[in-house]
Amino acid sequence: MRKEEIKRENIELKNEESLIQNALVPINIKDKEFGRFIEIYKCANDEFLRRLVNVKNEINETYGYDIITNITSRIKTPQSIINKMKKKHYDINYKNLVQNIDDIAGIRIVCPFQSDIFAIKDIIEEMEDIKIIEEKDYIKNPKQSGYSAYHLIVEIPIIYNEKELYVKAEVQIRTMTMDLWATAEHKMRYKSKKKLSWIDSKRLSLYAKVINLLDKKVIKMYKKQKETVLY
Repeated sequence: MRKEEIKRENIELKNEESLIQNALVPINIKDKEFGRFIEIYKCANDEFLRRLVNVKNEINETYGYDIITNITSRIKTPQSIINKMKKKHYDINYKNLVQNIDDIAGIRIVCPFQSDIFAIKDIIEEMEDIKIIEEKDYIKNPKQSGYSAYHLIVEIPIIYNEKELYVKAEVQIRTMTMDLWATAEHKMRYKSKKKLSWIDSKRLSLYAKVINLLDKKVIKMYKKQKETVLY
């Protein structure tokens, strides 16, 4: 077994033992234990958001434009967490929650151009103590719905009750046009009382491809303009 794999197992074990006394305890979202569990994810989210805001100010100055235009964060609602576990057919206990649900804490970063997405990804990879444990490139391989973005699952170190914990969070990096499409699609597909029709679903998928093309055209124009100014 490689060193990284051994280290990864130790981190997971450390999380499980630190968060709860018995990892197989069934989850009751009304219990104080669950409230304490969510508080840990909130601490991690706040810490990572703080660090990203500091980085945003630095890199915007370096690049000469707002390479990061917006950063938002959220914590999944208790019922949303349980629904996801049921959908994935996990037993509703803390061990499965820690090991298998990666997006309880979530950060969304919005930027102008597709090329900025990969620059931001590289910056996060270089951040001290932040561990990248998974990457999903939905730009190269969009979802069937048309959704496009770059996702990272990261581990963030925090001190909680005088103990060091590594807490997982999902980071979504999107362009402004990707974010516009994803926000609209989410509201229509998941937040509306009326089910999205087959034809409208197909239209959304087509619009996603148009947006992806638009992103590429805009960055091409920007690079051309930049080269002209330098010349």
